Amino acid sequence: MASKSFKYVILGGGVAAGYAAREFSKQGVKPGELAIISKEAVAPYERPALSKAYLFPEGTARLPGFHVCVGSGGERLIPEWYSEMGISLILSTEIVKADLSAKTLVSAAGETFQYEILIIATGSTVLKLSDFGVQGADAKSIFYLREIDDADKLVEVIKAKKGGKAVIVGGGYIGLELSAALRVNNIDVTMVYPEPWCMPRLFTAGIAAFYEGYYAKKGVNIIKGTVAVGFDTHENGEVKAVKLKDGRVLDADFVVVGVGGRPQISLFKGQVEEEKGGIKTDGFFKTNLPDVYAVGDVATFPLKLYNEIRRVEHVDHARKSAEQAVKAIFASAQGKAIDEYDYLPYFYSRAFDLSWQFYGDNVGDTVLFGDSSPDSSTHKFGSYWINNGKVVGAFLESGTPEENKAIAKVARVQPAADNLEALAKEGLTFASKI
Repeated sequence: MASKSFKYVILGGGVAAGYAAREFSKQGVKPGELAIISKEAVAPYERPALSKAYLFPEGTARLPGFHVCVGSGGERLIPEWYSEMGISLILSTEIVKADLSAKTLVSAAGETFQYEILIIATGSTVLKLSDFGVQGADAKSIFYLREIDDADKLVEVIKAKKGGKAVIVGGGYIGLELSAALRVNNIDVTMVYPEPWCMPRLFTAGIAAFYEGYYAKKGVNIIKGTVAVGFDTHENGEVKAVKLKDGRVLDADFVVVGVGGRPQISLFKGQVEEEKGGIKTDGFFKTNLPDVYAVGDVATFPLKLYNEIRRVEHVDHARKSAEQAVKAIFASAQGKAIDEYDYLPYFYSRAFDLSWQFYGDNVGDTVLFGDSSPDSSTHKFGSYWINNGKVVGAFLESGTPEENKAIAKVARVQPAADNLEALAKEGLTFASKI
């Protein structure tokens, strides 16, 4: 097959690719210079919608409604936008070989793509129960959620199993958001996870107690401290029960698994430097190869605020790292300098009528403030993390836009806090004074 050549290639068609494309357009990329190569069949979209409004019975999200860059309040980049900008959107194309020294990518169909500058934006892939050798993990009616095709399968099963039973394996982001979405669809939900409380990578026991209590009130059955070790199936191969390590057996019409992800970097093994499970970059997302950049989930980068190297899996970082890399590419070509990436870690979630935001670092001592009772009518509460006498992280449930800005400022400024008891009493007032 004939090869195609581009000045710039973005490999991956997720959130980062879409935001990078917008920044290329802002920087004045010429028609024909840029291509996005994606194994997905659709133009870049805001992935968080898949675990939220895409599954709602009412007010449902569908493309083209959530193409990037609507997630940050920007223009929606529908497929026609890429054509108008002269950007080649090469979809349904899986790259199976990358030769970075020859600046060549080869697709599963044998197409060859050459580039001058490459942005790796391949994101993460889901961990599957079969990766852990779980018996029966290849049964029908076991679902994962990463791409729009996965979400479409979930929509189908929700309709087909109306009022049925679902088991959610995992108590992190996906587990919590999907449990809520399934309950809204009147599915009987049991959530199973091995940790002592939900979302343990971020939540303290105090924060988690609120969400577990609230979910229980909404009818979600929570089983902690055990894992799925096998599945029983009907004659047609569909799941009928989930076997737990503690001996319990749960009836299930379908199962959704959310046990984490893994950055997709295998194509580049031995060709770029790696660190902490990702591709090592500088503060401009340049790898050790001068014409290769890595952004989003796959990049391990200098987190200036904490003077350490980190990899961050979140949509906010995917957007901002993509924009930074493109700005750096153009600045370098023009002999200009831009500031290094100075990221404030940010995570958020929405489920039921809840909405939380977290900024900063979750290390050190913690204080819980506000009303964290699951029976509360306001749900407004939060937490601060205090390390070496400074507030380094802040979490808030049901905050107003102004209150969320205030806790973000606290995490960025890192004000002194010696008296934890006084800080807990002050609560949001402390943030509003910074």
